[in-house]
Amino acid sequence: MQNLVKEFETIVGSRFVLTGELEMRRFTRGYRYGVGAALAVVQPGTLVEMWQVLKACHQAGCVMIFQAANTGLTGGSTPHAEGYDRPVVIVNTLRLCRLDLIKDGTQVIAQPGVTLDQLEKRLKPIQREPHSVIGSSCIGASVIGGICNNSGGSLIRRGPAFTQLSLYAQITAAGALELVNHLGVQLGGTPEQILSRLDRGQFSEADVVTSPSLQASDHQYCTHVRDISASSPARFNADPRRLFEASGSAGRIAVFAVRLDTFPVDRNTQVFYIGTNDPDELEQVRRDILRKFESLPVAGEYMHRGAYDAAKRYGKDLFLFIRAFGTHRVPKAFKVKSLVDGFTEKLGMGPAISDRLLQAVATVWPDHLPARLNDYRNRYEHHLLLKMGDTGIDEARRYLAARFPSAHGGYIECTAEEGTCAFLNRFVIGGAIVRYRAVHPKTVEDIVALDIALPRNTHDWFERLPAHIDDKIEFKMYCGHFFCHVLHQEYLVKKGEDCDRIKDDILALLDERGAKYPAEHNVGHLYAADESLRSFYRALDPTNSFNPGIGKTSRHINWGEAEEVVSNENEWSK
Repeated sequence: MQNLVKEFETIVGSRFVLTGELEMRRFTRGYRYGVGAALAVVQPGTLVEMWQVLKACHQAGCVMIFQAANTGLTGGSTPHAEGYDRPVVIVNTLRLCRLDLIKDGTQVIAQPGVTLDQLEKRLKPIQREPHSVIGSSCIGASVIGGICNNSGGSLIRRGPAFTQLSLYAQITAAGALELVNHLGVQLGGTPEQILSRLDRGQFSEADVVTSPSLQASDHQYCTHVRDISASSPARFNADPRRLFEASGSAGRIAVFAVRLDTFPVDRNTQVFYIGTNDPDELEQVRRDILRKFESLPVAGEYMHRGAYDAAKRYGKDLFLFIRAFGTHRVPKAFKVKSLVDGFTEKLGMGPAISDRLLQAVATVWPDHLPARLNDYRNRYEHHLLLKMGDTGIDEARRYLAARFPSAHGGYIECTAEEGTCAFLNRFVIGGAIVRYRAVHPKTVEDIVALDIALPRNTHDWFERLPAHIDDKIEFKMYCGHFFCHVLHQEYLVKKGEDCDRIKDDILALLDERGAKYPAEHNVGHLYAADESLRSFYRALDPTNSFNPGIGKTSRHINWGEAEEVVSNENEWSK
């Protein structure tokens, strides 16, 4: 395979072909879960280079894993520890960050390395915003990553990331590599013509074709989410209604570009912070707003007191970093952190040195959250961050004033600073749980992280675990996108306990409640894909060459091995 590595170097330059264990570490190791080996990490700088790398991998018979920001939570963008029958090549696409606005900015064409942060900043001057904004998805996440994973985000009006307009490559059942242009833009006939013109932005509005039957976002979601009598979830990863080519593909094809809708920015927004000690009260608020309000909320984020505490303590440094330097600096900070950890591990200093140092500094730093939020933390177990826009502000103000204070809860109308801090504290919780594990290796075995979608008609939404499970868990974290009934439930398992067994026991309870999972983070290597999702993957990738094994399926060429419905290994290993 040395000749293949040299071919990669000829295509992209030796600087952008990584083969050393330390330099590949941040690409082969998942943000929260998973670590595996790779022959090389290749970083193309143009779409034409990406195509040439793809052709070289195809010719050599390699497994291809396409990866952008590597912010996934289920290991779906990194290699698995074992089980492949071919060499694995990771194609990291973050250098491919060209972004074109079309149709007066009402749509965009995004290449694989475009991040949500980049798109949000590009649209801000024209008073538009993307499907997801910072905080409604993983910090640093890519736009195409969201599409491929059916990411949902927190913005209630827009639903899961979705488009029917994309440019991608796949390998047919006959073994031929093909480029499929369903972007709705006339760019030429050959792959090289199409990709080189897109690399240069060499097309006009006349080349952009509009088809009423093809959508660049989920136009039906606003109505769909309001149906609080439905016995199915509002959204989940394997929902057949939103599996279409790139959308939900989970790396089973090589996506070069997607075309997406943008959305008008609310002229005014207001955050209301609701606290209660009765979860039924929050469910009634949800039902009243979805059923009666003319204006849907911008966002409605749930946070349990325990999640508030974990974010405040273990997410403090990330919170302060974002406030000081902005979200666009986060990926570079994680890169440095990974290099430091890799170097110190080689020196025998143990894992997660950077986490311990950062936590030590954060611990002595002054309190960073507003006093009124901390007061609500002390008074109430359950918190709902309700963000309304324009005409919805007065609608919510009247409703909340009539409902609260109640016997169990109350609300405050946040200042701009309080609202910003409330939402940022909510969205550093993912990193905070990883930090908790890193600094408590003697008491924590690992994280069992679930994101679940409850049926829209569920009343009893808050989880109460039976004692035989609860006794094996050191710390539980509950938060989520409340109006969609999508909840993130994470469990720091006590040292020595069986994480797989605990996960299976909890999932069995969720099955009884009609939940679907995962809700928005891809099956990765943690969840078994259901039959509809396996069929979708097979149709996209009949030779099983792209990201094989996700959803506990075969990692062998042509799906040659029996699919892994149950894993016997510790899927939650660090």
